[in-house]
Amino acid sequence: MAADPTTTQLIEKHRPTLDQALETIRSRAYWSPHPEHPKAYGEDAAPEGKAAFEALRGTRFELDQPGTDGWTGEEISPYGIELGITYPHPDPDVLLPVMRATIPAWRDAGPEVRAAVCLEILARINARTHEFAHAVMHTSGQAFMMAFQAGGPHAQDRGLEAVAYAYAEQTRTPGEAAPWSKPQGKRDPLELSKTFQAVPRGVALMIGCNTFPTWNGYPGLFASLATGNPVLVKPHPRAVLPLALTVRVAREVLAEAGFDPNLVALAVDRPDEGLAKILALRPEVRIIDYTGSTAFGDWLEENARQAQVYTEKAGVNTVVIDSTDDYKGMLGNLAFSLSLYSGQMCTTPQNLLIPRDGISTDAGPKTYDEVVADLAGAVQGLLGDDARANALLGAIVNPQVAGRITAAPELGEVALASREVTHPEFPGATVRTPVMVKADGERKQWEGADAEPPFLSECFGPVSFAVAVDSAPEAVELLRRTLRDKGAMTVGAYTTSPEVEHLVEDACLEECAQLSLNLTGGVYVNQTAAFSDFHGSGGNPAANAALCDAAFVANRFRTVEVRRQA
Repeated sequence: MAADPTTTQLIEKHRPTLDQALETIRSRAYWSPHPEHPKAYGEDAAPEGKAAFEALRGTRFELDQPGTDGWTGEEISPYGIELGITYPHPDPDVLLPVMRATIPAWRDAGPEVRAAVCLEILARINARTHEFAHAVMHTSGQAFMMAFQAGGPHAQDRGLEAVAYAYAEQTRTPGEAAPWSKPQGKRDPLELSKTFQAVPRGVALMIGCNTFPTWNGYPGLFASLATGNPVLVKPHPRAVLPLALTVRVAREVLAEAGFDPNLVALAVDRPDEGLAKILALRPEVRIIDYTGSTAFGDWLEENARQAQVYTEKAGVNTVVIDSTDDYKGMLGNLAFSLSLYSGQMCTTPQNLLIPRDGISTDAGPKTYDEVVADLAGAVQGLLGDDARANALLGAIVNPQVAGRITAAPELGEVALASREVTHPEFPGATVRTPVMVKADGERKQWEGADAEPPFLSECFGPVSFAVAVDSAPEAVELLRRTLRDKGAMTVGAYTTSPEVEHLVEDACLEECAQLSLNLTGGVYVNQTAAFSDFHGSGGNPAANAALCDAAFVANRFRTVEVRRQA
């Protein structure tokens, strides 16, 4: 389909960025078109962004989408302030048919136009990164700088990455084939003309999470939209605003580009309504993206049979500590990983597997107890200053996480106690430092035991276990069991032994888990870079998809062929 003047301009504007993204997903090099530093957005961006956020508080969030049958909203910032924003509540019987009707024009626009429109949406979101940062901060509890980076440019990178993969997969087959001619000996050849078109599945439902509404939400949203599917965004009830802003921007861009803005719509549920379950079973919904608990993820996979379901659930992230040639660097790296955003990341390490006879280091042999005590000391040193602690920890996102911190001493001997930190600007915030518990990882504790030890279940939040194991090979066997039965988004290992490194790498290859080895500098196991790193693998119980690879986008559309007699 020929592009109109508006979409032609969008293609000219964004084609260089798309081409660079396509090149980078092939090279896996570092690249980002979205600046990480707040000052990169101009001297007025910070006050204007904060003012824009403040102006939203206590208002009705208008979207002018069909099927609105009321208003709802219950967001209270983890920092203790009430947002007081209400959002449109949808009548699915009205909204979903309208969204379904948007498909033909969006489908016929073609992959390049769709990609250009998606990149314009991302560009406008990027220009408002300061506003989005406050929205993410006050719904997720992330500290401002993390909300700015992870909720802003890093999330935008992941959205762009999804668009690039979507474009690559849709254009793998040409729109029109070369003339098809099959020789028939003395008879005239058989001749056909053939065209191929990427056809979307249907309405996509994106179910957002509380902790990373944009970072975890944008890959699915933009993968579906770029492949021709309308997207219904269902945010977590406590983290609506960042995704509501996203929907508003998307609707504005779509309308300006000549498309029906109802290609993207918002669905916010009333308290205890369970709207996600209702929407997930609708026949119009053919794609579901979900980040959250294992229980609901399993329910979606088992019950939403009409849809292609992509889930990121719970896992037990593990680090094997065998030996190191940079003991101080290892301790510092792990302390930061355990502390960042109060451990409220799906990639935060939980289980630290340490030989009970100790490890070898550049600082001499260290016993299990010394390693645990030194790591506890590194965390205390990192968070000893309250200003730095607040900047790293953010706020506890919900009472469930706070409850796990309180209950941690019941799980074993406490090696590192949690302490309360007062936030100078937001005294209503719950800020807590990490807690570390000692545990026995002897094989009889986890193999054939009547009850699983606590460390074999995800304990989401700033709770970690220093697990004593009999040897490095035993640590690897426990790692295998964990990956196979529980899954993990990340695995880390510290070793100077090629043999142990091989054992860990082999376990991760066989059980399909992403591995980071000997990180001692400014790269951490719980951080990944778009265009280069894969978030999850899709190959173990923690998630059935990876952000982002070809498999994440290719099943969101089908290629339909039309053959004509030449």
